[in-house]
Amino acid sequence: MRAVDILACPLSAAIYNHTMQVFALGLNHTTAPIAMRERVAFTADSLGPALSELWRSRPAEEAAILSTCNRTELYLAGGDPHKAREWFARFHALPQQELAPHIYTLPQGDAIRHAFRVASGLDSMVLGETQILGQMKDAVRTAEAAGTLGTTLHKLFQRSFAVAKEVRTNTKVGANIVSMAAASVKLALRIFPSMQECRVLLIGAGEMMELVATHLAAQKPKSITVANRTLERAQILARRLSGEAIELRTLPDVLHQFDVVVSCTASTLPILGKGTMERVVKKRRHQPVVMVDLAVPRDIEPEVATLDDVFLYTIDDLASIVKNGVEERQSAVTQAEAIIEVQVSQFLHWIQARGAVPLIRGLRERAEDARRHEVERAMKGLAKGDDPAAVLQQLSQALTNKLMHAPTQALSDATTADSQKIQELIARIYSLRS
Repeated sequence: MRAVDILACPLSAAIYNHTMQVFALGLNHTTAPIAMRERVAFTADSLGPALSELWRSRPAEEAAILSTCNRTELYLAGGDPHKAREWFARFHALPQQELAPHIYTLPQGDAIRHAFRVASGLDSMVLGETQILGQMKDAVRTAEAAGTLGTTLHKLFQRSFAVAKEVRTNTKVGANIVSMAAASVKLALRIFPSMQECRVLLIGAGEMMELVATHLAAQKPKSITVANRTLERAQILARRLSGEAIELRTLPDVLHQFDVVVSCTASTLPILGKGTMERVVKKRRHQPVVMVDLAVPRDIEPEVATLDDVFLYTIDDLASIVKNGVEERQSAVTQAEAIIEVQVSQFLHWIQARGAVPLIRGLRERAEDARRHEVERAMKGLAKGDDPAAVLQQLSQALTNKLMHAPTQALSDATTADSQKIQELIARIYSLRS
């Protein structure tokens, strides 16, 4: 087959264009309000089954899902973005037109850049926060367990983690970070002049609640109580705080005792409703209560905010607080973005090189076939008693002729329009200088 035909035939064209395209889609705190984010959030228990269903639908060859309070994103490779968006809307039973104003679809270069920025904390509500890195690692482990993480996405995430480390090591993006936990304390101090006379209730015992507990404990409140569905987990956190642990089911009986309530559970439905809080307000005799809902989906019904003496804040309400102090870190963002741009270029080069692997393999197999054939012919000549020097000379000439046939034939058969391009290509491949 002539060299020009090799690239023209369907099989070889498929080999040549084998590059695995990466893309991402989703929504976050900058594109969607909490009401929409909680509708598309994946719980820890639903992620595995969701990936399995996504895999069966085949909008992509590789997939991972990142779902946090502030974002729900699909990272995909080798598929169709349109089909992926259809699956996303269908899975969450959302009409496409309702989702469209909030969702973004990022092509390869932008998707890679986005993954690096997310891992580095540059795309977070809290600039430079580190919690997202652990959440991305959890997403990778879940995708690996579900069998949906292939070579391309594995490489993307590992590079993302390396970029995040480089950004945090070489810039001050995370300096003086104002966390969601610290912001929760500031909200409470808007209502109460001091936390030392406040009784604090923490609902949930996860990683976010541990951060909140650390900041609240530093204010030396009158008491801290941890409520959780599993009493044992509540007791572990409560012991660290010298606090008390209770079961979640007892909340209606004791909720009126607390001045500050911070909730962050993995519940898919609200655990505190307006009716419950109406009874609490009545028992408190109009003493104010600050409620901070850090969960997505929300733990506290939005209608609770309409009650007198209840000050309810959601994770979106904390945005204005966490922005304070960001200005002093902005100068480091430029440096971080420069690091990321270099890494994006390198990763794109890796993808491009990986796309050429099947073509390289095909070329090597063809060369190996030619070598094997000529060696077998030479061995037969030696077995017949032919002159070894003559056999080696014939072997080398035959190999040279076979390896040079395709490029020389391509030059001979090239049309006038293609001739110059083919000449330049062959000169470059064989490092020839005019």
